[in-house]
Amino acid sequence: METQVNKHFDEAQKVLSAIRQAEIKSPHELEQFRIEFLGSKGKLKNLFSMVKEVPAEERKNFGLLLNTLKQDAESKYESLKKQFESAAARISAIDLSLPGEPLELGSRHPVSIVRKKIVDIFSSIGYTIAEGPEIEDDWHNFTALNFPPDHPARDMQDTYFITEDQQWMLRTHTSTVQVRVMESQKPPIRVICPGRVYRNETISARSHCFFHQVEGLYVDKDVSFADLKQTLLYFAQELFGKDTRIRLRPSYFPFTEPSAELDVSCFICGGKGCPVCKGCGWVEILGCGMVDPQVLENCKIDSSVYTGFAFGMGIERIAMLKYQIKDIRILFENDVRFLRQFEAGF
Repeated sequence: METQVNKHFDEAQKVLSAIRQAEIKSPHELEQFRIEFLGSKGKLKNLFSMVKEVPAEERKNFGLLLNTLKQDAESKYESLKKQFESAAARISAIDLSLPGEPLELGSRHPVSIVRKKIVDIFSSIGYTIAEGPEIEDDWHNFTALNFPPDHPARDMQDTYFITEDQQWMLRTHTSTVQVRVMESQKPPIRVICPGRVYRNETISARSHCFFHQVEGLYVDKDVSFADLKQTLLYFAQELFGKDTRIRLRPSYFPFTEPSAELDVSCFICGGKGCPVCKGCGWVEILGCGMVDPQVLENCKIDSSVYTGFAFGMGIERIAMLKYQIKDIRILFENDVRFLRQFEAGF
């Protein structure tokens, strides 16, 4: 008899646990719950029929347990029934024939569009992406790149120094990343370095105190100026069209020798002359040159064995030329009306 009573109590406890742990997510599941526990042939009905089998001294405790079971089951059923009925009422109140509210799609920023296009072009010919810190020391920003102590770029009017001894600053170009790559890797090296840079300049329609650059570096044996020219021709034609022509004009940069400025035939007028190219048919887009041997030596690369070329361009400049934007400040104002004009493609 005692074993039978324990069995009844265990069965009741299992049913109570099942009621409390039941997960009901739909009206159909709720109806199945009602049938299983509260129906005329449900588990509670079966348990109540066992009361007569329990000894008189245990019948009270068994009855209290069954009442708890019934109250829990009924309470859970009624609560969930109201929830499902309320949700159904809300749905029925919605006019499903009405058109839905449109979700506005965002646009890529013109600077992001141009950056991605440039990165994709160079990635397709084996260049990898390298990035570095925006706060740099004097060595990586100036000394390793052949900037002499009296160079104008070291003046506080041109650079944002963050320490009084001018040993730490916001980087003025992404050439700092090239130095770090040459210090940490052995040739052959073929990288592009996109990133934000800072110049202590007056903000105007043509200049800003921060902007974005993409610089490239190729160091290997027997790298020549002809390799540089062919690489830039490929880049220009991929960016502006297969009919694009280029020309190289002599220039000067502390970290390259010889150095040049690259012009491309105007992609707006085809070289015939327009406001974008100021009537000359050519548009300047970047600076380039052969890496100065001293820069290689500064980075522990034997300049008698290896040579290389480097180039760098402002992303904003190309975006302004491509989309004929006349004021660089517009690019940083986050005006949604302006940004909506641009598609995801170049």
